[in-house]
This record gives sequence, C-alpha cells and structure tokens, in this order.
Amino acid sequence: MICYPPGTLPAPDMSLYAAARAGAARTGAVLVPAREARCFRVPAGQFFRITCPEGPQVGDLNLWAAADLSERFYSGKTRALHGTHLTVGHRLWSSFPTLRPMATITADTLGWYGFDADGAGVHDVIGTRCDPYTNALLTGAQYHHHCHSNLIRALAAETGMGAAGAESHVHDVFNVFMCTGFTRDTHQYFTKASPVRAGDHVEFFAEIDLLGALSACPWGDCGTNSPASAACHPLLVEVFTPAPGVLDGWTPPAPNRYDQSHGL
Repeated sequence: MICYPPGTLPAPDMSLYAAARAGAARTGAVLVPAREARCFRVPAGQFFRITCPEGPQVGDLNLWAAADLSERFYSGKTRALHGTHLTVGHRLWSSFPTLRPMATITADTLGWYGFDADGAGVHDVIGTRCDPYTNALLTGAQYHHHCHSNLIRALAAETGMGAAGAESHVHDVFNVFMCTGFTRDTHQYFTKASPVRAGDHVEFFAEIDLLGALSACPWGDCGTNSPASAACHPLLVEVFTPAPGVLDGWTPPAPNRYDQSHGL
C-alpha cells in the first residue's frame, strides 16, 4: 500500500511554469566554490537553476522561508510524499506547521537516469549531509569542510548570526546530483560516482520567498570515501525572473490548514 498516493496531492501547474520560464530573464547568479557553500535568495514566482559548470560535483541544498527561518525544507516528508529521489514535477515541502510546497522541480537534465542495476538514483532525499560530528565519531579527526559546517558558515555570513545560531537552522538536505541507494544485502545507504557532467542542471520554481544555501560537497562526485582524494568543482546558482504579467492570478501556497489544536 502506498502511504501517500500521489494522486491526492495538490498538483503543480507545470504548463503555467513552462510559460513563465519561456520568457524569463537571468537576474542573478552565485558561484559556489569547490568545498564551500554560499547562500542565495529567490523571490516567490521566480526560478533558480543549479548547474554543474565544470566537472562532476554533487551539492547539498538547504531551503528556508526567507521571512522565517523556522519554516525550512522537510526532507523526510518530501521523501514520504514523492519517494527517495526527486525529478520534474516533484516538490520540496516545508516543515510543520506550515507544510506547504517551497519549490517545484521544473527541469532536470539527469531525469534520464532513473534507477540503475544497483537500485541507485539521482537527487536523493535519503541522506542527511556529511558532518564533523559523525567524522569525529568514526575517525577522531577534526575537519571543518563537511557540508554541515559549510552550510553553517554560509548562513552565518548571510544573516550575521553566530555559528551556534546558524547551526540550529541547518537541516537535512536535498542531495542535488548525488547518486545513491540502499545495498540489497544489508540495506545500508551507499553512494556511487554521480553521472552529472559539465552543463547538467536541475531547475526549480520558487513557490514562496526563499533563502537557500548550497554546499559543493568536499567529496566531489561522491565516488570516493575520502575528501582528500576527491576531485571537487564549483556549482552555479542562477535566478530567472519571468516577464511581467505571465503569472497574473498565481499566488504562493498558503500555510497548511490544520488548526494545531491537536485534540486538546
């Protein structure tokens, strides 16, 4: 039994998004250096594209409502609603109590990949993010260029808050371009070298005003278990603004309608 049948979800208007994207102009860009993270902002009704401009590279994406960082991307609910890997037509959902679409995927040059013979797919909402705590647990070493720390530094730089404040807002990510699955024998999470190549991209329609942070993972294409041996490349985030009038009548999704009384 499918727990959340997709036919019952509010469907995105993909034809409207296509019409809006057709005449959109590039209005912003942020280059994320290899092994680092950067923040970017996208107003509701605009598009953002994440591109691998030079060589194979995966990225860890965090999203927040620009006006309220307590509303943030909810990878677990997104996974439950859409599946382990996302592509065109899937949406990135926000945390409770708002639980609404934050962004909708409108283009994906890796959509052809599907699931391979190992059961792996691209763009996952399975994993969390590489982090210094797990690294210290497993190796005893101090290493500050995990995606978790990268995202903290980026958010701190964007907002002016300290590391502790920024860390409280960093959350489980959307693993852009990452090729992952579960082993068939032990059902453990695995990665393999991403099929992404220079020029590949995934594109989103911003359903609400967004603050994003993207880390160019220090593990490169995630085909190795060692950042020291990983070839890393930058990622590019571009923002595109539709022509005036094309989205007339469209409004951002309202917060979830549950009354939060919880039976009390």
